[in-house]
Amino acid sequence: MTPLTDLTGKSVVVTGGTGGLGIAVVQTLLDRGAAVELPMVEAVTPAHLPWRAHERVRPKPGVVLTDEAAVTAYYAGIAPPWASVHLVGGFAMAKVTETSLADYQKMHELNAVTCFLCCREAVRAMRGRGGRIVNVASRAALVPAGGSIAYTASKGEVVTLTQALAAEVLAEGILVNAIVPSIIDTPANRASMPDADHDKWPKAQELADAIAYLVSAENALTSGALVPLYGRA
Repeated sequence: MTPLTDLTGKSVVVTGGTGGLGIAVVQTLLDRGAAVELPMVEAVTPAHLPWRAHERVRPKPGVVLTDEAAVTAYYAGIAPPWASVHLVGGFAMAKVTETSLADYQKMHELNAVTCFLCCREAVRAMRGRGGRIVNVASRAALVPAGGSIAYTASKGEVVTLTQALAAEVLAEGILVNAIVPSIIDTPANRASMPDADHDKWPKAQELADAIAYLVSAENALTSGALVPLYGRA
């Protein structure tokens, strides 16, 4: 029987693939047979990546995903992908009175603008063929707790963008969804919150498995979904 998340022969763009979640997502897609297109801001592929020399990983260094021209050129320069997964983003904590306009705009650029530009170019590339898009929102956008106003608002944009785009392109066979994690169990998050109960956090591999299903052809029905991946927190 063919695995539900078999991606053999399919090309998937992954932004943010060199981060804690991205490393797991890229490996999971490779394990399921996909080729991974990897736009990254770094000038060279980081040496610590376990799949750095994999024959089905196609890195493109120096791609700034907040730059409209760069994103347009990147998608135009690769073969049309089957799926596009948008992990790149940032986080900042600050109360509203301690948040400058520059702070707010930075979160908007990192989280919302990168998502919008990559979604737009992915749709252009998939038009007439169909495909899958997966974004990353945040529990903070659906269940705001305060204390990270710029981050929360920017992830709220990702939520709305995902749902609006899903409705817009459904008839073209392009399914658009977002995973909605809480704090992800990554080395960086553990280091920043050493006293937290890390066992309750959703694991990067668990998120990667969910993404692999959402980008698979086996997912023929789900679009416009905000998939909660909160762990036990």
